[in-house]
Amino acid sequence: MSRKSPSPARRPTLGLDFGTTNSVAAFADPTRPGAVVPVTFPDGATTHSVFRSALDFWTEGMREGRRTLVEAGPCAIAHFVESPEGSRFLQSFKTFAASGSFRTTNVHGRSFKFEDLLATFLERFAAHADPEVSPLPRRLMCGRPVTWAGAAPDPRLAETRYDAAFAASGFDEVHYVHEPVAAAFWFARGLKKDATVLVADFGGGTSDFSVVRFTVGADGVHAHPLAQTGVGVAGDGFDYRIIDRVISPHLGKNSRYKSFGKWLDVPLHYFADFARWNRLAIMKTGETLRELGRLAAAAEDPTGLERLIEVIEEDLGYPLYRAVSEVKTALSSAEEARLVFRHHDIVIEETVRRADFETWIADDLEKIQVAFEQ
Repeated sequence: MSRKSPSPARRPTLGLDFGTTNSVAAFADPTRPGAVVPVTFPDGATTHSVFRSALDFWTEGMREGRRTLVEAGPCAIAHFVESPEGSRFLQSFKTFAASGSFRTTNVHGRSFKFEDLLATFLERFAAHADPEVSPLPRRLMCGRPVTWAGAAPDPRLAETRYDAAFAASGFDEVHYVHEPVAAAFWFARGLKKDATVLVADFGGGTSDFSVVRFTVGADGVHAHPLAQTGVGVAGDGFDYRIIDRVISPHLGKNSRYKSFGKWLDVPLHYFADFARWNRLAIMKTGETLRELGRLAAAAEDPTGLERLIEVIEEDLGYPLYRAVSEVKTALSSAEEARLVFRHHDIVIEETVRRADFETWIADDLEKIQVAFEQ
C-alpha cells in the first residue's frame, strides 16, 4: 500500500521493519539491481545488525539550563543500565500504534504522541546507522502487521500515525507491505521454479501468516499473495502470563485494602497494565502513583503495593524484562527455570515449570492456531 505518489525515477530505498521488540533495515540501490545492503549500527568495538525498539529519556542541567536527552536502541539500554535514576525507559511502544485510547504520555514535562515517539526513535536510528549508508534514503518501504496489536486496533489510525512520523523524519515517499510478505520475498530470491510459500511471522506484539504463490519466468520472480491473517498475540503476551502468575503476587496482586470499614480486593487493572511492557512504561504518572499510594496506606499488608510503586517510580521495566525473557528462553529447552529479580529490598525468586507455563499460554496458543487455520 502506498501513502505517497511514487516518483517517476527509480530511487534508493530504505526497507524498514520496525518491530515491537527489535528493528532492522536494509538499503536497496537501483543502480545495483538485486543488491541489498543491511543497515548496521557501529557501537565501539561492536557492530549491531539489530536495533532494539526502545527509548530512554533523561535530563541534564538545572532550572533554565535543564534539557531532556534521549537515546534509542542498544545505547538506550546501555544508558539506562548505567544511569537508571531519573531515566524514563520505554519499550514495546509500537503496541500503541493502532490504539485509539492512547493519546499522549508525559516524559519529563513534555507530552509525546505515538508519532512523536516513533519520530524520535527514527532520528536516533538514523544517527547510529553506519555512515556508509548515511544519509538514509528518503524513499521508504516499511513493514506493517497483518493484524495490529491491541484489544480494538484501528489500522487506519496506525498508518496515519506512521505517516506523520515518517514525514517528520524526512521521508517523502512511503509504501507499506505486510511483514510476512516481505519475508516471503527474501525466501524467493533464489527460487528456480514455481513455489507456494507459507510464511509465519512471530513477533513481540503480533503473529502474522501469509500464503504467497511465486512464479518464475524469464523476467524474474513474480509474487501472487493468496491469503493472509494475523492475531495480536505473540511474545509480549507470553511475558504477560509470567508476570501475572509469578511476579505480580509479590507486588500486591490478590491483596486487600479497607474502605469505609469494608475489606476490598485491590483493583486488578493496575496489574493488567503492569504486566504489559507498553502499559508499564506509561504507568509513571502522578495520578496512578497517588492512587497506589492511597491503596497501600489502607492495605492489610502494604508491602507488596509499596514494592509495586517502587518498580514504577524507578522505571524497572527493563531489568524486569530481562528476568522474564531469561526464564522464557530457558523454558524452551528445560523443564523448569529460576526467575530471579532483585532491586534493593525487592527480592523475587521463583521456580517456573514449563508444564505450568504451557498451561498459562494455552489460550494464547489457541488464538494463534485459530488465526492460522482461517
